[in-house]
Amino acid sequence: MRAARSREILRCVTYDVITVGGGLAGAALGRALAQHGRRVLIVEREARFRDRVRGEYLEAWGVAEAHALELAEPLAQAGARQVPWITTWAGGMEVMRADVRANSAGGFAPLCLSHPAMQQAVLGAAEAAGAEVLRPATVVRVTPGSHPSVELRRKDGGTETFAARLVVGADGRESKARSWGGFAVARDPEKLALAGLLFDGYAGPDDTSSLFWNFAAGEQALFFPQGGGRLRAYVAFQASAGTGGLSGRGHIPNFLSACAAAQVPAEWLASATPAGPLAAFSGADVRVPHPYRAGVVLLGDAAACSDPTWGCGLSLTLRGVRTLRDQLLASEDWEAAANAYAVEHDRYYDRLHTLEGWLAQAFFEVGSEADACRGRILGRALADPGRIPDLVAAGPDAPCDETARRRFFAED
Repeated sequence: MRAARSREILRCVTYDVITVGGGLAGAALGRALAQHGRRVLIVEREARFRDRVRGEYLEAWGVAEAHALELAEPLAQAGARQVPWITTWAGGMEVMRADVRANSAGGFAPLCLSHPAMQQAVLGAAEAAGAEVLRPATVVRVTPGSHPSVELRRKDGGTETFAARLVVGADGRESKARSWGGFAVARDPEKLALAGLLFDGYAGPDDTSSLFWNFAAGEQALFFPQGGGRLRAYVAFQASAGTGGLSGRGHIPNFLSACAAAQVPAEWLASATPAGPLAAFSGADVRVPHPYRAGVVLLGDAAACSDPTWGCGLSLTLRGVRTLRDQLLASEDWEAAANAYAVEHDRYYDRLHTLEGWLAQAFFEVGSEADACRGRILGRALADPGRIPDLVAAGPDAPCDETARRRFFAED
């Protein structure tokens, strides 16, 4: 009887787009298409978004994408605040302070914001724009093809199947849509890992993000203030150390020790208290070359999960949403539009991957040869900061040809 009911729904209810996931990728795309009259269904498994230690820094090039998607108001509702400056520290000394707006094509400042609040605000905006939201509901199968479909299970245990012109897998770094869609997945070797923790009572500056290098250990502490004494802090470290030592509340002292070793000013965290979980993640890039096939598109982390050390994840997601939106609205041939998105996604992701690889080589490798290379880079960059790829301002639009590589590594 249930199977017959599912077949009936499949025959009678057809959407333009179904997104598997209602986080930033799925909700932003759903809103963008619903605003233009497309029928959209967003399926989200979580009844309430919670802190799971995700990206909470939207770089300037990502802010430009947010404006192109008309997401400035939902992000403001989520409490996003501009943090225009980046200050770099090494050996306990402030070595560089830069205004990101000066190098951003649109003069944008990066945003610091709560990830769960952002998800809720954008999903709410999608629903207000006319997208249908099923929540909580779990997708149990995606069937690719010329008329792709999604089978889902509701909270009461009942299952339903819906058809669409296009199914969008926006289900994150552990995407099941990848396997359902038959995509090949590429994964980088393990190199870096990132641990994150939320604090209240932060007493450091709140107009700047702060980066603290511990070159001897190949580590970095990253501080992103959210205002009102709230801080999202991360520690980037060598993946060979494993993630267990910086995951779980029992390892918060290890996290604080890593911050101290990077010479974060002690007074900044003297009265700070943890306000969320401590979790660490592998930084190895996981990506799907050409993230479209047979009626299924991958978007956001499902398409490419870049090394979170460099803070490009949210921006990369919004670039993908804007690219896919533009292609789908420009043509009724959605097969061609989805393939065009996939080609463009590969292009800008590959550029970003190259730039991140240069930075990891230059600043996280340890030993005498690495120190000598870093000395040459920094010696030239202090007089000419433009030698260092500006991922925060330009992301994948920064130069990444051989001339740029030689200039960065002080080989010119």
